[in-house]
Amino acid sequence: MNATAATIEIQVEELSQLFDSLDPFPFRERDLDKSAEEYIVGWAREIAKNQSIEIIIHVPQRTKDVANTNDVQSAIQKYFVYKAGLTDRDLSELFRVGRQSLFVGVAVLATCMVLREFSLAAFGAQGIGRALNEGLLILGWVANWRPLEIFLYDWWPLTRRRDLYRRLSGAKVLILAREAES
Repeated sequence: MNATAATIEIQVEELSQLFDSLDPFPFRERDLDKSAEEYIVGWAREIAKNQSIEIIIHVPQRTKDVANTNDVQSAIQKYFVYKAGLTDRDLSELFRVGRQSLFVGVAVLATCMVLREFSLAAFGAQGIGRALNEGLLILGWVANWRPLEIFLYDWWPLTRRRDLYRRLSGAKVLILAREAES
């Protein structure tokens, strides 16, 4: 056990409990079980970003004899590399949608500003003309709400999740036998 690493401990009866039972791939290629993933990720979120992570899996002595720590570590690391890659793709998709939304938003804003000038000339700045002018101005800016939201805020949680998956992909995995229960 590493003294500077934060530890996530898991207790299972069989190592297969960590992995998705419906996944047909060999042990090293398998997806983590959803519950195991949620447990590991949930605890990892509580760990300081500058601290390394160590995952300790407690198994019965009979299981420890057949367990290959390198296979389990490789499977867990590959899974979190895969999850980081998926999150990277989600981030790219979000920015693609943001760029498209920004293009539409700027076009709507420009159109609204031109229509506003025509409205001012046709109806003036009083009564219904004023309401129309203000409505066009608001519509133009509201059309830019989503791209601004994407570029200012929506990408943060995805980068945090991706970085967490990357940290977990570098976690050291240990398998320890626990004492037989009486």
